[in-house]
Amino acid sequence: MSEAGALAVELSGITKRFPGVVANYNVSLRVRPGTIHAVVGENGAGKSTLMKTLYGMHQPDEGSIAVNGRGITFKSPTDAIAAGIGMVHQHFKLADNLSILENIILGNEPVGRRGRIDSEAAKTRLTELAASLGVSFDVDDLVGTLGVGERQRVEILKVLYRGAQILILDEPTAVLVPQEVEELFATLKRLVAEGRTVIFISHKLDEVLRYCDEITVMRQGTTVATTTPSQVDRRGLAELMVGSDLPDPSGRETPIGSEVVLAVSDLSVAGAAAGAKLALEDISLSVRLGEIVGVAGVEGNGQFELCEAILGLMPLESGRVEIAGRDLTGVETRERITSGLSYIPFDRHREGLLLDAPLWENTMLGREDEPTLTSGPFIGRRKAEADAREIIRRFGVRTPSEQVPAFALSGGNQQKLVVGREMATNPMILLAAHPTRGVDVGAQAAIWEELRHARDHGLGVLLISADLEELIGLSDRIVVMFDGRVTAELDPRRATPELLGTYMTGEIQDREAAR
Repeated sequence: MSEAGALAVELSGITKRFPGVVANYNVSLRVRPGTIHAVVGENGAGKSTLMKTLYGMHQPDEGSIAVNGRGITFKSPTDAIAAGIGMVHQHFKLADNLSILENIILGNEPVGRRGRIDSEAAKTRLTELAASLGVSFDVDDLVGTLGVGERQRVEILKVLYRGAQILILDEPTAVLVPQEVEELFATLKRLVAEGRTVIFISHKLDEVLRYCDEITVMRQGTTVATTTPSQVDRRGLAELMVGSDLPDPSGRETPIGSEVVLAVSDLSVAGAAAGAKLALEDISLSVRLGEIVGVAGVEGNGQFELCEAILGLMPLESGRVEIAGRDLTGVETRERITSGLSYIPFDRHREGLLLDAPLWENTMLGREDEPTLTSGPFIGRRKAEADAREIIRRFGVRTPSEQVPAFALSGGNQQKLVVGREMATNPMILLAAHPTRGVDVGAQAAIWEELRHARDHGLGVLLISADLEELIGLSDRIVVMFDGRVTAELDPRRATPELLGTYMTGEIQDREAAR
């Protein structure tokens, strides 16, 4: 029960320190009930730390928290949940091998007679909650069969099932196509209409301005402004965040070369389960010298398997992989890398970083044999540390030093480190999976500039991205993947996010469309 006229959330003077870092300093945040309130800022600005403090994952060193007008102290997320706060993290906390029902009630199972889980009671409640959101699920379906947008709605249902009246969403639209973004905000508007409150962390300024009621801007660990969409435009918001507007990613200085640096021919890969349909079916595409080929598609339509197959990490049912005219189909991954292949992975935590290792060790991953990093048969630590410092400088990774463990960086700074490491090898062909996922507008512009510069000097890039502005702005050609196949090829000069979204969801399947 909230006090009449009280704010849903009021954070006052919040300061949070970690060894060597002040993540939040004297932060204030005031969120009115029944609104969608955005929190924006650069990577490392302190947004996630602040939200984790509100959710009880951290305890502030200074300052106070009030929820619905009442001062409160959270010792853990359990306390925050009990106070009606739920958080949907950027990286979903779902188990693919469990059903929707099992995921949602896990840790909060309703108990019936004789101490048994009352699944029917849980199903009844979930059906009612889903109906209130305008969505429908077969709660017995495995989460592993769901698309990204559906998984996100499961996460929202999970926090609602636990009684959340205040929802924190961390980068909720990072991997959604435009149609799914519309569906998500329709869901959030329903929640707000019912009296709930949403705190929305995002780097996508257009969405913030279109859908949010109020906006708090953070910079260097503290709050610098609170405004509304009617008081600020995109340029003004970008300047509040990073001091400059986001540049157009399009344009090139040199023509595309004639040499094909990556050729994939009739590639087929088996599905994960025995007897399942093919994960990839007769995929053929090519990337030329100095060309960026964008791959558009809702996650789960074969993009991950395509990268794994090109890297040699997944067995082929059929097909060929060639780099610079050399058939590498049966060759190990290490040899493919030494032949000029580099990879920015889909998931920086699972595939890209050793989170407990220092940054200088992380910048060496996959590069241990480079002469610039070795001293005879041994790793040259001083050389490696100097190399790490250069990557940190060049890509603007915010960290006290190269000795900091990777887990201490914000998600965006982790991503910049991974991108910098893979670009530092001066590859011939780069598989770039969501290279700017989770980074702020300033870092995104810097990564775009690095990709454009490398492309203009001959780098071939296979760019997989859920950011349709990025695909249209950077790509020389765009192919669309749906259900494990290439279903369309589009000219980015004639493509729009809405048109791409239509192909990505399978509404139109014409390989030569819009060329």
